[in-house]
Amino acid sequence: MKDAIARLQEMRAKSLAGGGPARIEAQHQKGKLTARERIDLLVDPGSFVEIDRFVVHRCRDFGMDAESNKILGDGVVCGSAKVGGRPVYLFSQDFTVFGGSLSETHAAKICKVMDLALKMGVPVLGLNDSGGARIQEGVVSLGGYAEIFLRNTLASGVVPQISAILGPCAGGAVYSPAITDFVLMVEGTSFMHITGPDVVKTVTHEDVTSEELGGARVHASKSGVAHFTSPDDAACLMLVRELLGYLPLNNTEDPPFCATSDDPNRADEQLDSIVPPSSDMPYDMREVVKRVVDDGRFLEVHAAYARNLIVGFARLGGRVVGIVGNQPAWLAGVLDIHASIKGARFIRFCDCFNIPIVTFEDVPGFLPGKDQEHDGIIVHGAKLLYAYCEATVPKLTVITRKAYGGAYDVMSSKHIRGDVNLAWPGAEIAVMGAEGAAKIVFRKEIAAAKDQKAEEARLVAAYKERFNNPYLAAAHGYVDDVILPRETRATLIRALELTSRKRESNPPRKHGNIPL
Repeated sequence: MKDAIARLQEMRAKSLAGGGPARIEAQHQKGKLTARERIDLLVDPGSFVEIDRFVVHRCRDFGMDAESNKILGDGVVCGSAKVGGRPVYLFSQDFTVFGGSLSETHAAKICKVMDLALKMGVPVLGLNDSGGARIQEGVVSLGGYAEIFLRNTLASGVVPQISAILGPCAGGAVYSPAITDFVLMVEGTSFMHITGPDVVKTVTHEDVTSEELGGARVHASKSGVAHFTSPDDAACLMLVRELLGYLPLNNTEDPPFCATSDDPNRADEQLDSIVPPSSDMPYDMREVVKRVVDDGRFLEVHAAYARNLIVGFARLGGRVVGIVGNQPAWLAGVLDIHASIKGARFIRFCDCFNIPIVTFEDVPGFLPGKDQEHDGIIVHGAKLLYAYCEATVPKLTVITRKAYGGAYDVMSSKHIRGDVNLAWPGAEIAVMGAEGAAKIVFRKEIAAAKDQKAEEARLVAAYKERFNNPYLAAAHGYVDDVILPRETRATLIRALELTSRKRESNPPRKHGNIPL
């Protein structure tokens, strides 16, 4: 038994060595942590339980059968742990072992973790740092990726899936994070792209670096692939912990309640004057959100992408909510293709995981123009509409200023099953702004007037008085109440308490067919 124990201890120590001291030092020189260092930072101390630490690859070609190439763990550390006292499964790719490349056994380890996460009903976290498929194994490695993609798809909407990109993620490897719910990247050391700079140069003759092609800032601001960016590995892993704090373990549970000392009846009088007097003047909707939610804490998602719409997580009275808001400080809060895609994806995530949706609305409509039409604003805008219509979680809406045209319908209106719809006193709910509407409705009167400018001003004012206010919508029951801005927090918290027992379902079907 002593010999057996000694051998076990030796094997355990060997499994911790990764690719060896030189490769670990090279990892550190790049500003990156090792696979095990990342796990230690991410999870609660002492909670990580490793599985498959003694797995080695099965490849016998190209000298891979040499004893020096049979490294325990085969380039990925897998297991279970607790984050914030709640269980998770995770894998962490080890770039010091064959560049973190994916082999048959490497993939099998990841698949086991994903299968266990699905079976136990807990989130699965992927810490990605890999050079891609292990070329020496050929199609077997490609098959391993496909097995992972299948599990990503089956787990979607059942357990939260989070991908932290902490190094390279290229070729087919990018599709696994793309299917997951949230992608986090590290500035300067992580990148994602289908084809690398060398292939791009060969095919298109473009000279481009990996950072320019698929770095963190590119994917956070241009493509929308990345939901969050961080300056280094440690900050990224702390962000994963924070994000998990808003999410339920699975789709049958509610998100975690967190008691707060923030008075649920707190009235912020500064909200009464936060909206400028002119409907053309900008203001920051994030400030509205922060003044309403618990302790002013708002975790914004996709902050650098489609900035005319804000989405993210917060709490109201201790309950987690998903926030969706038009952003008047960027493109006047107009809805365009990217904003519609961003909002639809976030709303569908919240609906999957029982997170109520609170919408702060100030929208002048959809962005006009040839480029938007040619690039598909019709189908992409319909995605946002579809997501709101489909969602069965509690949906609360506050119209802070403008709600014009079809965008009024789309932004969780009463007509698409909005549960509680509120408006501030200065809200303008109409087909369009008074100036444009008056020119159409009263064009004959204006044309016949001696002083056309004075007559137009008079008729615009009359139109505003009659239509550009919340009371006509309230008279029809499309707005449940007109409230003082300072009352927003207390009103929303009471509405959340009431709708927490909401029961609503969609017609039986295999799945819907969301517009492409």
